[in-house]
Amino acid sequence: MMAGHEAEPGDAAQAAAELDRALTEVVRATGSHAAAVFLLVREEQALRMEVVTGLSSGVVRPWTRLALAAPVPVATAVREGRPVWVRGHAELARRFARTAYALPYELAMIVMPLATGDEKWGALQMLWPGNRSERLTPREESAIGAAADRMSRALARAAASGAPLRPAPAPRVLPPEPPARRPPAEAQAAAELTERLGVGVFSLDLEGHITFLNNRAAELLGRDRKDLLHTRPWEALPWLDDPAFEDPYLGALFSRLPSRFTALRPPDHWLSFLLRPDATGVSVRVKPAGAPTADPGQPELPSAVAPTRAGTLYHLLYISAGLTEAVGLGDVTAAVTDQIVPVLGASGFGLLTADEGRFEVLATRGFSARNTAYFDRLSMSAATAGARVVETGVPAFYPHPEELRRAHPQVALYREMESWAFLPLNASGRTIGYCVLGYAQPRTFGPDDRAALTSLAGMIAQAVERARLYDAKNRLAHVLQNALLPRSLPDVPGLRVAARYLPATRGMDIGGDFYDLIRLDGSAADAVIGDVQGHSVGAAALMGQVRTAVHTHASTGAPPGEVLARINRLFEDLETDLFTSCLYARLDLPRQRVTLASAGHLPAIVRHPGGGADIVAAPAGILLGIEADAAYPTTEIPLPPGAVLLLYTDGLVERPGTDLGTAVHDLAHRLADSPADSLDVLADSLVREAQNTGQGRDDIALLLVGPENRSQ
Repeated sequence: MMAGHEAEPGDAAQAAAELDRALTEVVRATGSHAAAVFLLVREEQALRMEVVTGLSSGVVRPWTRLALAAPVPVATAVREGRPVWVRGHAELARRFARTAYALPYELAMIVMPLATGDEKWGALQMLWPGNRSERLTPREESAIGAAADRMSRALARAAASGAPLRPAPAPRVLPPEPPARRPPAEAQAAAELTERLGVGVFSLDLEGHITFLNNRAAELLGRDRKDLLHTRPWEALPWLDDPAFEDPYLGALFSRLPSRFTALRPPDHWLSFLLRPDATGVSVRVKPAGAPTADPGQPELPSAVAPTRAGTLYHLLYISAGLTEAVGLGDVTAAVTDQIVPVLGASGFGLLTADEGRFEVLATRGFSARNTAYFDRLSMSAATAGARVVETGVPAFYPHPEELRRAHPQVALYREMESWAFLPLNASGRTIGYCVLGYAQPRTFGPDDRAALTSLAGMIAQAVERARLYDAKNRLAHVLQNALLPRSLPDVPGLRVAARYLPATRGMDIGGDFYDLIRLDGSAADAVIGDVQGHSVGAAALMGQVRTAVHTHASTGAPPGEVLARINRLFEDLETDLFTSCLYARLDLPRQRVTLASAGHLPAIVRHPGGGADIVAAPAGILLGIEADAAYPTTEIPLPPGAVLLLYTDGLVERPGTDLGTAVHDLAHRLADSPADSLDVLADSLVREAQNTGQGRDDIALLLVGPENRSQ
């Protein structure tokens, strides 16, 4: 038993050692200046950095945890099981905008998925300067592929042994290969050389600490050498304590390209900094500079409150970018729970809004069902941490569980986690709710953490408020639109009918698609379908007026062409700039004929009783509302029992990259090949196919009519 027990951690340790060896060797073979291995944590639906080389743990901290659902290179490679190659920042911004926010540096990268068969383990990510050649050489591709296979097999062996490799809270950092050590005499000579040159120079390690500076650099920076050694410049020098000055250092590390900036040392000393990176750190040359003639975009004096670090700011941009793509409230909650929460490293998350004196849980992850049920619909007057945050609008952080339990002893559910952050959702000058983060392990919330989480909560609040407004307008628009469409179609003896209407899946403007069926007498009926130009309340109002006019003129018994001509003349009185297409069909059931007239609408399609379908080649008049004296010719075709006539709007056929005429022919083929025993089933099938191919870009309306087949 003991031997078996001792073997388990060894398998995970052996896998970790194999990852380290493979990573070191592939970096050496390809000239990559930084690389990392991410492991898939399935229960978190996240990827966590296991080991990194070429960068320090502090520098990569904001990017050590990625949501599997996020549209970023590492997650994309794992989800799709394919390599992702990005040749520079322009391509990164085009394909992965969110990563470009977080890494605004000129670099090239490849991400290789780690997998054995169908089992996914994680990814290998490698970086090069953005000025390298566009493509990897065959030798580099071979080395990277071999390293990925080697890592995948090591992870698979560890998992098969029952001791899979699990990522630690922070990634392991493989130190760079040290340069050849120089004798002390040479080191002293080099230091003396920097003094004789009269140029200020200092050196930063991969964590940003000053490891060497000459007297001229200390003089220019305005501090003693002993006060600056082993400190970070942006922390030791108040006038450099701004992300704008830390960012060039991060850019040099990530891209391995030189960077520069100019800063003002109060009261009037302008200094120019040139940074040159390599595998061990960054060398900095500092010298006096003239005052910029134009606004350099840099702050002259630090604020009273220490600003958030540059890396944290980019991390905040990255994790909040998913909110910019969210439209409705469902999109917002999905973006938060699937893409943002996994990056924050929280074990539990809740998003609650406050309305009419009670809280509503919009989204939750990681908390028990009992916890969610307790807080959902809870009174805002309850003595809870969330209620307190909403009341004050001030965030509350509890690094230790006892602090929270002392403040709110009656809420036993707070024992589920060890550390807590309660963040108000402040938007438009009011607090609309709060979000809560729970951590399974004790967590200290430093100034950067508090600032970033509070800012993120503000972004979530704005997204929630925007989404709620969108949803409210969307519901109102669709209620209005549905009110203008017929609630039900009349029952015409001997006639089968099915109609469908689906609004566009994106956008909240109301559409102008309409359809109707008008019973004339016991043996005839008029079927009509149309599409008012645009998506607006004006389009919907015009649609309602056209429908009313159709009913009025149809009741007089006027033929289809005359009905369209009368409605067209009506447009002069409506004083609208919108145009309308319309297809009008009069069904004469005893004669088994249908007469059609078109005002610039898509052609009808008839499905024959024995199978097959034809596009009705009828002359089409111009759109309604263009020429007041336009005429609309008619076409008469047979419509025997069992036949089906399809009238539709362009949302049913339009597909990206497909000619409209080709799409109409494809629809005719689908109609011919589909069973027509039930028009309702047929209508559902046509709509479902349109949604799958057209992506819901426009409204969809269709009307199926046909004489009953009395022989069945």
